[in-house]
Amino acid sequence: MSTIFKISEAANIAIHSMAVIARSKSQLNAQQVAAITGFSKNHTAKVLQQLAKNHLLESVRGPGGGFSLGQRAKDISLLNVYQLIEGEPEAIHCKMDGSRCPFESCIFGNLHRKFNEEFKQFMHNKKLASFGA
Repeated sequence: MSTIFKISEAANIAIHSMAVIARSKSQLNAQQVAAITGFSKNHTAKVLQQLAKNHLLESVRGPGGGFSLGQRAKDISLLNVYQLIEGEPEAIHCKMDGSRCPFESCIFGNLHRKFNEEFKQFMHNKKLASFGA
């Protein structure tokens, strides 16, 4: 079944992992995060390493190691996490945008533009602190 709203698995792992780590009172390793989120341990570890490499997470190696936030939870938005994995969200657009469209006004009522802007605003306004950090 096709869905209209799609987020890549890597972005999904990143967002959920960051929220889980933000609410944790102690460091979590990749295996613990994967167990909580239900994502594959290998893919979770790879995403967490990317988040650490880009300073959204801090990592400590070794048996007692794990991941913790690299910045304050109130300063990290879901958009920060999403953009780190996916880059700047591209505007959802109709293939008929512009001069090719045979209609005076958009058949979709420009809903695609409204959705894109609302998504970005929601992701920007939603901070990791809201998940119980």
